[in-house]
Amino acid sequence: MNIIRMTGGLGNQMFQYALYLKLCSLGREVKFDDITEYDRADARHIMLWAFGIDYPKADRDEINEITDGFLKLSHRVRRKLFGRKSLEYHERDCNFDGQILEKERAYLTGYFQSEKYFKDIEDKVRSAFIFSDRIWQGINGELKGRMEGYLTRIQESLSVAVHVRRGDYVTSSQIYGGICTESYYCAAVKHMLTFFPGAAFYIFTNDPEWAREWVPRLCGQINGITGDRFTVVEGTREDTGYLDMFLMSRCRNYILANSSFSWWGAWLNPSPDKKIIAPSKWFNNQDCRDIYTEDMIKISPEGGLVKE
Repeated sequence: MNIIRMTGGLGNQMFQYALYLKLCSLGREVKFDDITEYDRADARHIMLWAFGIDYPKADRDEINEITDGFLKLSHRVRRKLFGRKSLEYHERDCNFDGQILEKERAYLTGYFQSEKYFKDIEDKVRSAFIFSDRIWQGINGELKGRMEGYLTRIQESLSVAVHVRRGDYVTSSQIYGGICTESYYCAAVKHMLTFFPGAAFYIFTNDPEWAREWVPRLCGQINGITGDRFTVVEGTREDTGYLDMFLMSRCRNYILANSSFSWWGAWLNPSPDKKIIAPSKWFNNQDCRDIYTEDMIKISPEGGLVKE
C-alpha cells in the first residue's frame, strides 16, 4: 500500500489527489495521511469535499507502520540501535519524478505539481474535479448572492481571471517575491488585451483592500483602460476559498500567480481556446520546469514575453 501525505491548501490537495488517481489507475492501493499535517490548530482547511470527493484515509497505525513511527519503548530502542526503517519517499524537487509512479509500498511526500503525473488520465481527473452543489451549503444568503452575481457577470463577459496572491507570499519573499511583480501584471494585462480588446478582468486575491488601491495604479500604466474594466472579487475567506476557485474556473482566460490555486483555476476550464499567462519563474529557490503546460504564455518579472 502507498500512503500520500496530504499537505497545503486546496491547490496542493488537488495535485495530490490527481496523483492518487494515477496510482489507482496503475492498480495500486492508496490511502491519504490527512492526520500529520491537519491535526494542528493552525492547519489549512481540507477542501476536496467541494468536489464531492471522499478519499480513503490511513489510520495512525498504518502511518506509523510505514514510517516506522511507533513511540513504544521497544520501537524507540530498536531505532536507536539499528536506525529508522521508514519507507518515506520525498519527491526529488518541484519537477516530475518518475520514481513516484514506480513505488509499490511507500509513504509519499511532496506537492507533485506537474500535469505529467496525470496527463494520460486527464478525463478521470476532470471528472473528479467537478464542483459539488455542497459549495453553496453552509454559507449565508448574502455571500451566496454575491457569488452568484459575480458568476453571472463572468459568464456574460470576455472574462479574464487575475490571481494576485499576497499574505504568505509577501512574508516569504525569499521564495516567492519578485516574481509576480507589477511589471508582470501590467505586461500580462496588455498582452491579454491584444487577444481580447474588450476583456473584463476579475481579480482574485487574499488581500482585496490592497487590490482596490492597486487597480488605479495599474490602469495608469496601460493606455486606454479604466478601472471599470476591473472587478475585485470580495467576500470569501480562507475557509471558503473554494468559491474563488469555482468562479475562476468559469472565467474564459487567465493571468496566473505562481500558485497552484490559480494553476488549477485555469486547468479546470476545458476550453482549448483559453489563453493562460503565467510567470516565467515559479519559485526563487527552484527551477520548476514541469509546472508549465504547453498552452501557457510566459512573462518575466520585468514584463518581457519569454519565448522557448
